[in-house]
Amino acid sequence: MLKLRLSRGGTKKRPVYKVVVADSRFARDGRFIEKVGFFNPLLPKEKKERIGLEAERIKYWLGQGAQPTTRVARILGENELMPMPANGNNPQKSIPK
Repeated sequence: MLKLRLSRGGTKKRPVYKVVVADSRFARDGRFIEKVGFFNPLLPKEKKERIGLEAERIKYWLGQGAQPTTRVARILGENELMPMPANGNNPQKSIPK
């Protein structure tokens, strides 16, 4: 099964992720079919350099049956490439600190 998922790069405590199309049996940072974007979680959410996506290739792979992971689905939903997924059921995240 094909997945759209994040592949970790960068150094220790400074992650940078590639959005890749890979077979679900491959290792997280291992072999992939195509790189279709990147995600830098260290940048502020307002910066456009935080996320870069190749919209046409992502739409092509979604049409071929690739399933995005939860995090990638949220990234794609924020960039309006697919409908935003429903919020998960994690009651611990809703408790204010």
